[in-house]
Amino acid sequence: MLENILFGVLLCEYCKALGIIIENKTDMKNDKKSEFNMDEKNIELDTIKHGVSNRGNMLIKIISAIILFMFVYKPLIAQTKIDEANIECQYDYTYVQDTLKRINSNDRLVLLLGQKVSKCYSYYSIQIDTIFASPKRDEIMKKVINFAFKSKTDYPHKRMKAYVYKNYPDGKMTVTDGLLLQDYQYEDSMNCMNWTIGDSAKTVLGYSVQDATCNFRGHRWHAWFAPDIPIMDGPWKFHGLPGLIMEVTDERKYHVFKIVGIRKVTDMPIVFSKTYVGTEKFEKIDRRKFLKLQRKQLEDSAGYTKLETGIDLDPNATIQKLKYKLLETE
Repeated sequence: MLENILFGVLLCEYCKALGIIIENKTDMKNDKKSEFNMDEKNIELDTIKHGVSNRGNMLIKIISAIILFMFVYKPLIAQTKIDEANIECQYDYTYVQDTLKRINSNDRLVLLLGQKVSKCYSYYSIQIDTIFASPKRDEIMKKVINFAFKSKTDYPHKRMKAYVYKNYPDGKMTVTDGLLLQDYQYEDSMNCMNWTIGDSAKTVLGYSVQDATCNFRGHRWHAWFAPDIPIMDGPWKFHGLPGLIMEVTDERKYHVFKIVGIRKVTDMPIVFSKTYVGTEKFEKIDRRKFLKLQRKQLEDSAGYTKLETGIDLDPNATIQKLKYKLLETE
């Protein structure tokens, strides 16, 4: 009975939230033009779509209702505000999960751009973090997992676990990422991408873009940036070009980032997201040490689990060769 009531409340809140979103979009279209004419070429951000069925869309709506209910009506967990977003971008991120069979996976990344700080994260991962921030997280997760099981849709789970904060602290980059039952935090460098700007041009979302290339931590990257949007930022850790990075891919197309929407926003704080796994505290670590732990977990998940928890899931497990290229290999 309680579950049915909760389900009904979430659907009602979703309908209410739709009205809020529609109002925001109307207000945005009536705003004055920005310096780089974003309103003139603005691309509305749609509901997340990755070829899911109607049932899959319903699951997304339920989870979205939970998130909107928490953020719009009653913030449950206070988080540290580090800036205020004025632009939101969304990128499709496609990556090869198995280089031999060429099996692809995908994600949707959100890039919030403030006056001083930017934050990039997975839409799907923040869904889970938002649910786990709720005192009723067990009840909510049971509902969405049961729905996914009955409707034969993908259950909610994290994809890219990294949260990337550029220029936080000033002139540096902070990254939080997770392995198994522990989340980590490390500091990274800004201005570490040495781009070579090319002569090619094309159009992306109505903006004229130029190409650029660079070698960065094990990959050769090819990017397209928009000089008309004078923001030296982009998805994940990408930055340093004289314009917003709209697309970027490595030369073998193991990792492909493509912008799908950009809009002005108001009343959207950029917060430093908390961790809700393990000790619920970030363990500070060196970037290279984190990459080594990440690789160990991927190559020997049973061994890593035993190391971290003492539980031996498979005594006969052997180290497996990685079937795909990590975003960073050095």
